Amino acid sequence: MPEWPETAAEKTIAGRTFGSGTPSAHRPHTARAGGGLTPPPPVTAGRARRLRVCVVSAEARRRAGSTTPRVSGSLLRGPGAIAVAMAVMNVTTYGFTIIAARVLGPKSYGALASLLATLLVIGVLQLSFQATAARRISADPDHVAQIEKTVLGVTYRASFAIGLVLLVLTPLVNRVLKLDSLSTAALVAVTAVPLTIMGGQAGVLQGERRWWPLAVMYVASGLPRVLIGTALILWHPNETNAMLGVTLGAIPPVLLGWWALRRERVPGVTSEKHGLRLVMKEVLHNSQALLAFFALSNADVIVARNVLPEHDAGLYAGGLILTKAVLFLPQFVIVVAFPAMAAAEERRSALTRSLALVAGLGLCATLGALLLKDLALVFVGGDEYREIASTLWVFAILGTALSMLQLLVYSVLARQGRRPVYLVWAAFLTVVGVGYFLSSLDALITLVVTTDVVLLALLLALSLYSLPRAADAGADIADERRA
Repeated sequence: MPEWPETAAEKTIAGRTFGSGTPSAHRPHTARAGGGLTPPPPVTAGRARRLRVCVVSAEARRRAGSTTPRVSGSLLRGPGAIAVAMAVMNVTTYGFTIIAARVLGPKSYGALASLLATLLVIGVLQLSFQATAARRISADPDHVAQIEKTVLGVTYRASFAIGLVLLVLTPLVNRVLKLDSLSTAALVAVTAVPLTIMGGQAGVLQGERRWWPLAVMYVASGLPRVLIGTALILWHPNETNAMLGVTLGAIPPVLLGWWALRRERVPGVTSEKHGLRLVMKEVLHNSQALLAFFALSNADVIVARNVLPEHDAGLYAGGLILTKAVLFLPQFVIVVAFPAMAAAEERRSALTRSLALVAGLGLCATLGALLLKDLALVFVGGDEYREIASTLWVFAILGTALSMLQLLVYSVLARQGRRPVYLVWAAFLTVVGVGYFLSSLDALITLVVTTDVVLLALLLALSLYSLPRAADAGADIADERRA
């Protein structure tokens, strides 16, 4: 992996010393046009705090052995690379979904869709490790070596543990998803291992602002899937080969992550707050919140597999292709907005602007599905799914609601909220409990959309009510948890 040297600006910042919010006495004054010197601008408490953070971050990266700076002037060496990489990842992942829907047909694709939905739920642990590592390293760069060692150690153990548990549960997975193939169900357990490992690796890179290797990992998590998976299903079109392509495609990003993190860290000071117990506690808390959302967003396809005829279940899974596209389209909004949502003074404005942007994108997608049915059908899977052409705009509304719900869930994580997660679990139980008494595609999609829209309204009202109180209280953690 290429290493990027520190910029001159960072070296200058790292070379200064700040104490009690006052810049070094060696800081030069600037010359006026008419002669004399212009005194430096006054250093406010907020500005001094930001300068101290810059000094700590640059120095911590030097001690940790990571020389990658936070570059904002180049798209390919800054956070913009993540947006590009995520776009490539989503397009390739979505492309494989479209190809699989066309090649496999409704029956086999319905089985594959249920497998992918199961992996999304299992992938909650991956996202939790990533969020935990990134937050801790960003907040406390002085202990990056300790955090990396702890998080990666827990990640490796957890990944193999969950893989073993899922392997034992293979008969149950096979029965719930109605796969009639133990080998296909076992691939879920195998795939869960590299997916979870990638989460810890990506979190460390994200926390250190090593955007280039992180971007490469994102690209590698989508491109091999479409290449390998497409080759396998063209050779022998069934859900087993499609799932095998997903499994093999999950390995390259882990190898790249290992390569990027292969260097030995310089041992630094340790802190009890980054010990194993507290890291695991945060991972479990984040997992519980994310699990609630992913369980809700993927429960309907599993319900469809159990209450609808195979053909209708396949049609429903095809409609969900559009739902997932609308859901994952604005992922870059969450990436950009999450740091602001973690700051008390920016939370409300960041959340409202992000929700407006996501809603606007969803509205465009819904209008497109409503007015351009034939074009939307191409993205779903072609003429085999024409029976749901007139309903695709409803699936677009569902994707919009889920995308806004995901943003609200990350807002809850940013302020370490607790109670709003219970509402998400309640919505999940509603979809599962009521859904098992339905017998038609239209009834199921109506239930899911209604449940998600009601949940969205409740979470939005709760967030808008609680955020000003948290900010006025100085982002006091106790107040945030009560909210």
